Amino acid sequence: MRIVDDQLTMTTTQTKQQLTFEQFLEYDVEEEGRYELSNGEIVRILPTRRHETIAELMSDSFKDEVKRLKLNYWVSGRIAVRTLTPDGREQGRNPDVSVVDRTIWDSHPTAYTAFVEPLQLAVEVVSTNWEDDYIDKVAEYQRLGIPEYWIVDYLAIGSRNYLGNPKVPTIFVYLLDENGVYQSTPYRSNDRIISQTFPDLTLTVEQVLNA
Repeated sequence: MRIVDDQLTMTTTQTKQQLTFEQFLEYDVEEEGRYELSNGEIVRILPTRRHETIAELMSDSFKDEVKRLKLNYWVSGRIAVRTLTPDGREQGRNPDVSVVDRTIWDSHPTAYTAFVEPLQLAVEVVSTNWEDDYIDKVAEYQRLGIPEYWIVDYLAIGSRNYLGNPKVPTIFVYLLDENGVYQSTPYRSNDRIISQTFPDLTLTVEQVLNA
């Protein structure tokens, strides 16, 4: 195993072959926890406590909206989703928060918590491997057709190309346009985050940062 020291520590399990998504779901990992399949290798995700606190705040906020408005969604932080790289390699992503169609979720109660269908909304809380969230996952989630994708850069560690100068904590909301291409909107400070999935949500960037 190879350990990467990071705000979000990841352990990579070396395998003799490049795993497919199905093999990833069946793989007997050594320890419980959250895992992703990245470039054919299994990666264990070990988030910091603040990372988890922010993710839980957002998950709870979405669940409150689902319950309040009786929306047909299921919200979880333990869903894997199959994506594809430009060359067709299968990846197994595990967003910090996922919102999925409740009808699809209920249709296969004995299946793994894994989707090949597009999620409705995915949230990634950024760590120091920020390129994964800003570049790789943007392309993969767009290719899969996830309508809404949030990048929560609470540490402001992404490139200045995204965050500007000086860099400040920012939440980006990516929405698919009519051509299936993501268009992003940045939210900062006291901005209310505008969501297509949860249009009545009153969550602000400051509330997220103060989680």
